[in-house]
Amino acid sequence: MDKYYSITELTREFGVSTRTLRFYEDEGLIHPERRGRTRLFRATDRRLIQEILRGRRIGFTIAEIREIIQVYKEPPGEMGQLKLLMKRIDEKREDLRQKRKDIDETLAELDNVEEACLTRLAEIGVGT
Repeated sequence: MDKYYSITELTREFGVSTRTLRFYEDEGLIHPERRGRTRLFRATDRRLIQEILRGRRIGFTIAEIREIIQVYKEPPGEMGQLKLLMKRIDEKREDLRQKRKDIDETLAELDNVEEACLTRLAEIGVGT
């Protein structure tokens, strides 16, 4: 017999709102069973929610997550999904490295401007 999870159980487990789960459903990422107005989530939906949230935490967009999920459903299946996931991870990692470099450069520039301001203040006899 299949185990079903209620939307309340999953929102508590994952610390998300019902709105978040409905959004993932609207985006076609999960497909809970409907009984009247009640959504019943299978173990596969629960696992997908877990993976979606993991993807969001590491910075993937909903479109990227959808693409990764879709690749799993079509040939070459899991192998294709894993290769795509590794490619997306490399891209995300490179993007973050570039952002880190940009931040470091901006911080260095701020330090330079601050030092120039302090030097000029000292030249004109103003204490900080």
